[in-house]
Amino acid sequence: MKFTQNRLIFITSLFFVLFYNFSFFSNTLKVYPLAFSNAGFLISLAVVLWAVTVFVLELLSYKRTIKPLLIFLLFASSFAAYFMDTYGVIIDDGMLINAVQTNAEESLGLLSIKLVLYILFLGILPAIFVYKVKINYQSIKKELISKMIAIFVMLCVIGLSVFAFSGHYASFFREHKPLRQHTNPTFWIYSVGELTKSLLKNQNKEVVKIGLDAKIEENSTRKKVVIMVVGEAARWDHFSLNGYAKETNPMLKKEDIINLSNVSSCGTSTAYSVPCMFSYKTRKEFDIDDAPYEENVLDVLKHTGKIAIIWRDNNSNSKDVAQNIGEQDYRTNKNNTICDSECRDEGMLVGLDKFIEQNKDKDILIVLHQMGNHGPEYYKRYPKAFEKFAPTCKTNQLENCKKEELVNAYDNAILYTDAFLSKTINFLKTYDTSHDTSMIYMSDHGESLGENGVYLHGMPYVMAPEAQKHVGAILWFGDKTKKTIPYQKIVQNAKKEYSQDNLFHTLLGIFGVKTSIYDKNMDVINANK
Repeated sequence: MKFTQNRLIFITSLFFVLFYNFSFFSNTLKVYPLAFSNAGFLISLAVVLWAVTVFVLELLSYKRTIKPLLIFLLFASSFAAYFMDTYGVIIDDGMLINAVQTNAEESLGLLSIKLVLYILFLGILPAIFVYKVKINYQSIKKELISKMIAIFVMLCVIGLSVFAFSGHYASFFREHKPLRQHTNPTFWIYSVGELTKSLLKNQNKEVVKIGLDAKIEENSTRKKVVIMVVGEAARWDHFSLNGYAKETNPMLKKEDIINLSNVSSCGTSTAYSVPCMFSYKTRKEFDIDDAPYEENVLDVLKHTGKIAIIWRDNNSNSKDVAQNIGEQDYRTNKNNTICDSECRDEGMLVGLDKFIEQNKDKDILIVLHQMGNHGPEYYKRYPKAFEKFAPTCKTNQLENCKKEELVNAYDNAILYTDAFLSKTINFLKTYDTSHDTSMIYMSDHGESLGENGVYLHGMPYVMAPEAQKHVGAILWFGDKTKKTIPYQKIVQNAKKEYSQDNLFHTLLGIFGVKTSIYDKNMDVINANK
């Protein structure tokens, strides 16, 4: 049987609508329940989605590219369908950046039988069909005319459908914009276009330097040692310090810490939040596309010439934050001496005393980027000794676990972070007689644990639940440091509303850096001094 290009596009588009858009239709039915009053609109919505998909494919495909294009889209959309259907995520440009920056180990953690089945039935088998089908190619002129007719017909179908159910579509486009982000493959194709546009825009872009006037006025013979711990996927409401019923912070509650209970993240993914939290721009001003071409707080600290900085990473990487500083990979036993089934966060503490000794004439900032609660395999994020809460979910297919099992695994990972932060504090205590010591802990973003069918993180900020935006954050100061800061004021303001926007100025303030871009009012430590 021979197909025309249009017929192949029509059939493939129908296949996309029927088998790749479970997430879209299931979320749509939550807003427009299956009832007689909505039946016509729901049918028309499926027709419009088919027509839009045809329209997009007609624009992108040509005589010699149609098969490679469709095969690529089928494979890519099978992956997209799996992650949207399984974890409730949206494949936008931020998620695409996450996917690009995901390393091999993280990718292996996402493998499952279900993923293989999605790839087989929605990727490989339809791709084989497309590859083997015979296409009856016409002359360029006839193909172009046929394509123009198809595009015109699709536009008419879309227009008539929207006109026929204008009331429904008015609310769909105006009040329920996020629903469109679940369409597959149209939305992720759009996201690829947006990401490509932003990358092309920044080609050969010069780096914006900031804080070149930064300096430290020496007023003490004591040097500072500050450890900044960048947490991973730790939501505030699973810290017993914040009133959570389970005792997930038994070690930290013994320490004289300041628990910041009302801190919001800059984004909902590591790729976005980490560059944003170190940026001089606020969340509303921050642009992830510009971030690699703008200096951040680490660069400003470096400009002083009096601060030694080290970045150790047990996560994916620094997301370009430490590109001018350098970073050490602690996901490998070449550097990390504490590894079992995977390398542990506490291994990042080993050997730091040597770095401090080598830089005893400077202040020191140590950044430790945790593996923390990186999902979906929460059960792998802690040593066996920390499996206090049981039974636990021991699969990356989170939707197959009972809620209690999933939460238990997540909470055990929080318990391990508690122990890691306690060990960090105890490490700093050994320097309290010779240095002014401090620790700042702040998670990059939160995590969804199945609420409303959503798992993991990465939702667009405007529609993300609080669980993905409200993060754990903690301060600790050595005895000598407490005498140099308004400690009681900081304690009094612990429940004040803060965000990751405060981190830039807090890091400058804790080192006493003078620069025109420092805003004392944004400094959590010195605002009330």
